[in-house]
Amino acid sequence: MEPGQKAELRDYLAAERTFLAWVRTGLALMGFGFVVARFGLFLQQLRFLDRAAPAQPLGLSLWFGTALIVAGIAVNIASAWRHVSLVRELDHGSSDVSRSLAQPVLTALFLALVGLAMAIYLFSVRGSSSGQSEIRKETSMAIAANIENKGLIDKLSNHSVDDTVDKLKGILQSKGVTLFALVDHSGEAEKAGLKMRPTKLLIFGSPKAGTPLMLAAPSLAIDLPLKILVWEDGQGKVWVTYNSADYLKVRHSLPQELLPSIAVIDALAAKAAE
Repeated sequence: MEPGQKAELRDYLAAERTFLAWVRTGLALMGFGFVVARFGLFLQQLRFLDRAAPAQPLGLSLWFGTALIVAGIAVNIASAWRHVSLVRELDHGSSDVSRSLAQPVLTALFLALVGLAMAIYLFSVRGSSSGQSEIRKETSMAIAANIENKGLIDKLSNHSVDDTVDKLKGILQSKGVTLFALVDHSGEAEKAGLKMRPTKLLIFGSPKAGTPLMLAAPSLAIDLPLKILVWEDGQGKVWVTYNSADYLKVRHSLPQELLPSIAVIDALAAKAAE
């Protein structure tokens, strides 16, 4: 347009098309920002349904989404200001119209940076999800293994049933562990006129050690107090049998830091059997 020449209708329409294009860009940024902001909540819901605790906070998506929404608002405001300035220039018939590339270039650079940051973020989330999948896989394998062997550990004793029981009672007493009950299955069978190889069950524990376990995993109360079965097989061998600590951990989702409280049964059984 020549200086002082009145602008034509097509000039105004071209300016309006440019303005509407920027408005669409701003709306797209705001809409996409909303989706990104809700993406973290979506991941949290998936992990909740999968019963897997998040390995890391998922709030970054909220910041990314908010940044995009703010960018969309800024684009709309800047494009409106630029459109008004352009229309005024056209009204005055001025050819000194700003051809600044700052707005499109800055918008493109901003989107590139946000896109790169989101790609890194999604990659880290994917890595975390893979780690959680591996943990779940290992847990499933542990459960399968425990089902296969019933979660029991058998240790061969070098003593008779009675001697093993007496030795275990002495160990419990020396460590201040309460023996709640001694169930003589074979003795009760004999009273009923039935024959059964020597089989005795010791039920023992400590409320001080057991209570925190049951507070952390209430279902563990069905397997507490701890139990050790001393029995004789058909070949006359004596066995010390008890629930695996790892089995109880998986069965009741016991926190790893509390596992030592029930893992002591390994040492007790080994000491009684040696």
